[in-house]
Amino acid sequence: MELRPSRWTMRQPPRRKIAWERLLGLLFLFVAVLYAQQFVLPGIQAAEQATPTPTPPPEALLEKARQLFQQGRMEAAIQTYQKAILLQPKQAAWHWELARVLALLGRYEAALTSVNNALLLNPDYPHALALRGWLLHQLGQTPEGLAYLQRAVDTDPNNAFAWALYAEVLADQALYKEAGAASRKALSLDPGLLESHRARGYVLYVTGNYEEAIAEYKTALSLNEYIPGLHLQLGILYRILQRYDEAIEAFLSANALNPTDPLPDYLISRTYASQGQFGAALQYAQTAVEEAPTDPLLRGNYGVMLYKNQRLKEAVEQLALVVHGGTSPEGHTFRKTPLQYGRIAEFYFTYGMALVKLNRCQEAIPVFLEILEKVPNDEVATFNARTGLERCGALGGPTPGPTTPPEEGE
Repeated sequence: MELRPSRWTMRQPPRRKIAWERLLGLLFLFVAVLYAQQFVLPGIQAAEQATPTPTPPPEALLEKARQLFQQGRMEAAIQTYQKAILLQPKQAAWHWELARVLALLGRYEAALTSVNNALLLNPDYPHALALRGWLLHQLGQTPEGLAYLQRAVDTDPNNAFAWALYAEVLADQALYKEAGAASRKALSLDPGLLESHRARGYVLYVTGNYEEAIAEYKTALSLNEYIPGLHLQLGILYRILQRYDEAIEAFLSANALNPTDPLPDYLISRTYASQGQFGAALQYAQTAVEEAPTDPLLRGNYGVMLYKNQRLKEAVEQLALVVHGGTSPEGHTFRKTPLQYGRIAEFYFTYGMALVKLNRCQEAIPVFLEILEKVPNDEVATFNARTGLERCGALGGPTPGPTTPPEEGE
């Protein structure tokens, strides 16, 4: 048998050279990681822990919120109140303070939420009971509101804040004798309280004592000049007294303090119109509509001012949204606004007169007849309705061309 050499040999494989460069690199990396763990990371963590600013104590935040309110920095004040309450949520008085600020700014729903929180913590807190009653009245729940106000003064008969708010609601119910007594009591209990002077001014306003009311509102403004509602009411009083320049100045102040509120723009529009400055009146009427495009009162006023500026087709388009309902050019839907005395009646007869000027008597006559039927004691509206019917030949008078100016009451 022939023996063949095996494929496997007994020779040893050649020795590999050691990769000293790689070994040194790994050793360097290990040392670097160890150094970072011992010295670098602890420094970074310490720096991160020291970065946050310490949170002020809630009492300091509360005092800061009060200062911001007095300075007229209302949004900052509200946010600071909220921070303080977040840190110490069981202080009923703090919830009430926030609710009061919100109420003074006209944010009734938010104010009601805050005052409800106060009453959850202290159901017999008279300040919160009174404010809740006043807010419910502002939101259309007057009977329940009066009950809360009565409970507030029963709980604390010497609470000026409660008596002041009670006076305003009583005045709105035409209980003038009771409102007067309540407002005087609030003023005697705390003559340094803004609401005491506001309430006294309001009672004087609704009872026709305009000059005295102006003095009270000015005193309230001296306590905090950054409350838009006080400027608005002062402007209304000036407008009643035909002190138009002062009225517009007051409305502009309210507008500057609350630029998104359409009411100052609406009132400025009406004031300019009272002076025959219809161009300026139209400008502010349009701004008011842009700020609240679904409000029929503002839409109707815009239509009236378009009519005053002889922009008849546009006036008809806007006023038809109030009188008949429909969809505005911007896509807002309106329902018919029921005819009633006062401003709504003005929208109706202005719409009718605009149709007469456009020689569209067939559409105008039903509007005039509705006025005579539903608001027969509105002298201005019925005068214009009869005038329009005469000009359309519906009462035996001549039918005018589209350029004949109607005889309107202001």
